[in-house]
Amino acid sequence: MEKMVFLYVTTSSVDEAEKIGKALLEKRLCACVNIYPEVRSFFWWEGRIDSAKESILVIKTRESLIPEVEKNILENHSYTCPCIVKIPVEAVFKPFEEWLFKETGA
Repeated sequence: MEKMVFLYVTTSSVDEAEKIGKALLEKRLCACVNIYPEVRSFFWWEGRIDSAKESILVIKTRESLIPEVEKNILENHSYTCPCIVKIPVEAVFKPFEEWLFKETGA
């Protein structure tokens, strides 16, 4: 049975998150995105600890669409190694899940 998933993606800015989110929505690769406009990230990069202001994009989609979603993210993302993490959804309000499947063509 098809499953709903969330994808957690960090971006360099709100503008980039909006660009990626809108492109996915226009192609019906997701039913909804949430954007957290600014977080402070600390991470290892090229052998040292670095930091940056980033935005978080949460994408609500179907598991079978992940390859297409990932391809679209990579085409529109400024990072060479973007964080794209699948978060399984264990429980969901059934009407919401039905809406998501309807909006993504399932």
